[in-house]
Amino acid sequence: MLRLTWVQPEDLLGHELAQAHQDGREPGAIAARWHAAGGPGAPPRAGASATAASRYLRALARDLLDELAELPSKLADAEPTELGQIKAHCPHWPARSVPAPAPAPARLEAAWLGRAVGCLLGKPVEKLPLDGIRQLARATGNWPLHTWFTARGVPDDLLRAHPWNRRSAPTSLAENIDGMPEDDDLNYPLLNLLLLRRYGRDFTTTDVARLWLDELPAGRTFTAERIAYRNLLTGIEPPHTAHHRNPFREWIGALIRADVHGWTNPGDPATAAEAAHRDATLTHTANGVYAAMFTAATIAEAATGRADIHACLRTGLTVVPPASRLAGAIHHAVHLARTTEDFDTVVDTLHTTHRAYHWVHALPNTALIAAALTHADGDFSGSVCRAVSGGWDTDSNGATAGSVAGLLTGTPTALPDHWATPLKNRLATSVADFDGIGFDTLAQLTHRLTHQLTHRETRHP
Repeated sequence: MLRLTWVQPEDLLGHELAQAHQDGREPGAIAARWHAAGGPGAPPRAGASATAASRYLRALARDLLDELAELPSKLADAEPTELGQIKAHCPHWPARSVPAPAPAPARLEAAWLGRAVGCLLGKPVEKLPLDGIRQLARATGNWPLHTWFTARGVPDDLLRAHPWNRRSAPTSLAENIDGMPEDDDLNYPLLNLLLLRRYGRDFTTTDVARLWLDELPAGRTFTAERIAYRNLLTGIEPPHTAHHRNPFREWIGALIRADVHGWTNPGDPATAAEAAHRDATLTHTANGVYAAMFTAATIAEAATGRADIHACLRTGLTVVPPASRLAGAIHHAVHLARTTEDFDTVVDTLHTTHRAYHWVHALPNTALIAAALTHADGDFSGSVCRAVSGGWDTDSNGATAGSVAGLLTGTPTALPDHWATPLKNRLATSVADFDGIGFDTLAQLTHRLTHQLTHRETRHP
């Protein structure tokens, strides 16, 4: 029997109850009705429960999802989603500036390659608990984490207790790597190259939706993206696609789409954040949107090559409402990283602080990325290894940390050979026309597109 993940109403309801608690609603009465009817909790790690619910429970879940959406939120004023309101909440919103010259192709190649390395490092341990990641790495002398995971030498009982991610192990363990395998963390940057090529810097959220329907296979979407895709197919238009029966709207999906908006707006974090906002609001609200804006602004600052990682992160925070949960989480994570010598202790504190959040939620993952980059002082290997070793959404965190740290290195030759060589300058993807492309070619395309967009904007302000 096909159990389609991330869309079954009986599975969404548990996640929406958690989201309601977190965003200041009072879902207790609705939760009681659900549990009294025999409704299950949310699947803790998978996208679907093991067995289908009855028709009665499924219908009840749909009704309760709609009732939950009508509950008022105590945090709504402090955590808006509309761009004008976000800017009004940000006293240090950066001034729009004339874009800096397009980053050199070598800098962009380091960013593309860094994103791939970090993603690939995290793929085999995605969904595993933190203790499992640590045990698997220690079993092969790879702790603190400093190289690819391997199954060689890992005791069988440990592999039974903490099996590798079944989809990723055949392509992402050290003994199996042969180029960069397909992953949504690389698909979305490719899609955003197409977005800018077709619609320019002034693309709309509806343009993002059109592009996805044309170019993104539905089966390669997950969590909030899958819900929004389904909503589009049922006639729901943006930005309501982010709201309707979408309990994942503050998860990490918009963050992993933000890099291109930063790369193509060097030195202009405000424009980068606004572009990330238009992209993100197809699928996300509030903190899920802020995570994308923070990432885009951070990368826009890094793309100039003039700032260190700490200045870049401070720039990223200027586009996040300071009273939001995300701003608090990032400030806390950066402070921990600056004041704690042992990164395992930083991670343990973050896991305790954010234990109520799902492992794919934007808050803990963005906090971990910021902590990893801060603690490693922007060093490439240190950043990707810390991000992945911290658990949660390991491949996405590694990808974003690798993108930022790679960009700061300025050249792909600065990435150690043991990271770059196994990728063979080859990327697999389900995005048409890009399958098998090299990171050097992607860098040239990104550089050319950035130059064209900047030149067009300069000539036609």
